[in-house]
Amino acid sequence: MRLLVTGGAGFIGSHFVRRQITGNSSWEKIVVLDALTYAGNLNNLADCQSDPRFEFIHGNILDRPLVESIMSRVDLVVHFAAESHVDRSIANPHQFVETNVLGTHVLLKAALDNSVKTFVHVSTDEVYGSIEAGSWPESDPINPNSPYSASKASSDLLAMSYFRTYGMDVRITRCGNNYGPYQFPEKIIPLFITNLMAGLKIPMYGDGSNIRDWIHVEDHCAGIELVAKKGAAGNIYNIGGGMEITNLELTEMILQKMGKSSDSIEKVTDRKGHDFRYSVDSTKIRTQLGYAPAFDFQSGLSSTISWYQENESWWQPLKSKKD
Repeated sequence: MRLLVTGGAGFIGSHFVRRQITGNSSWEKIVVLDALTYAGNLNNLADCQSDPRFEFIHGNILDRPLVESIMSRVDLVVHFAAESHVDRSIANPHQFVETNVLGTHVLLKAALDNSVKTFVHVSTDEVYGSIEAGSWPESDPINPNSPYSASKASSDLLAMSYFRTYGMDVRITRCGNNYGPYQFPEKIIPLFITNLMAGLKIPMYGDGSNIRDWIHVEDHCAGIELVAKKGAAGNIYNIGGGMEITNLELTEMILQKMGKSSDSIEKVTDRKGHDFRYSVDSTKIRTQLGYAPAFDFQSGLSSTISWYQENESWWQPLKSKKD
């Protein structure tokens, strides 16, 4: 079996690639395709590059001839490559539509034309919109609110259309907020950790009452792996961490663990169209595929803080990195 991982130099993708290198000896080849935009980092794959099965290709998923040539020699695609920061999507929605919608279509068409066995499309819980109470099952309609989530919802629909129209084995995962090592320091947890380490304020939208469901990146990757191995064609699988907290509660945890006070908080104008709460129902993947998260949030957050404290040379250059 030969694997293609798009966006494999990014945060979640690189964790997935390392997991395949260290824990799965059945792969003949593991190909990573990444454009190395601001959030892609070859240093994330430093531990993989000596493995003879590993192949890195610097390229864009919008490059049709390149994508065609890669698809002709792989059996499974796990598609992470995406623009994923909501604030950036508000400032530049065109880039999100181009990468997340058109890029996904280029991959799907090439996979179909080359009879790729399985295509796993990694999506987000944000496609569901915002929910006041309860949790979304996979059968709930999508109702995105930001350009980012709308572009991901569009790519989900495209992916599912390839199953329904062409009979292609497409599987979709939707996950909550990830945290862990190697996350680009624009996202809330690494942003707060690195700002506090640098003696800077940490920005909080509004009153911090927005609620998110947190999952360690390794638990997310374990769920994706299960879907790739045991999932069914044409199915969607929610992957949740089961740890719902407000942004204020998260902030207070980080401050406490790093020995800082609330004086470090700087309240900023709330994000446009800010979704209040995300919550996915993970019953399906738990009961049908045997999924269970392994990381406790408190210990996972502590180990994440320790990683950033011990790897300042990794994140320091990224704090000022531009597009």
